[in-house]
Amino acid sequence: MAIHGNVSLRPVSKLNYEAICDLDVSKEQQDFVACNMWSLVESHYNSHYQTRGIYLDDGPVGFFMWVPENKNMVSIWRFMVDEKFQKKGIGRRAIILAIEEIKRNADLEFIEICYDPKNAAAKSFYASLGFVEYGFDEEEGEILAKLAF
Repeated sequence: MAIHGNVSLRPVSKLNYEAICDLDVSKEQQDFVACNMWSLVESHYNSHYQTRGIYLDDGPVGFFMWVPENKNMVSIWRFMVDEKFQKKGIGRRAIILAIEEIKRNADLEFIEICYDPKNAAAKSFYASLGFVEYGFDEEEGEILAKLAF
């Protein structure tokens, strides 16, 4: 299904955080994604965490949080599209916008993302964007993949 509207990323602020917190994935996906409210609490107490609402026209439909790990690497810690807006190409467009924004850091060498090994949809999606698996986080039980530049 094609996107009907303009996809953009916007900072999360006191004006839109409640709408971002109200977004949710399907029941089957909840084990794969942390709740947006928890992510916003984390970002509040860690000023270098970057949060963005994913918007379709003027309505919030998803959420990103990424963390600069060092000058060469950024990790995408959270990425979700509300269940009502999935399978429309919004997530693909949003992650491309996020990658473009993250890449503005001139020293960046790669972007890292992780996902549950049981999440075949995530594995396929990230691979289609050029992410290559390179390790396993034993502590979190997640596959590590990176997009190198």
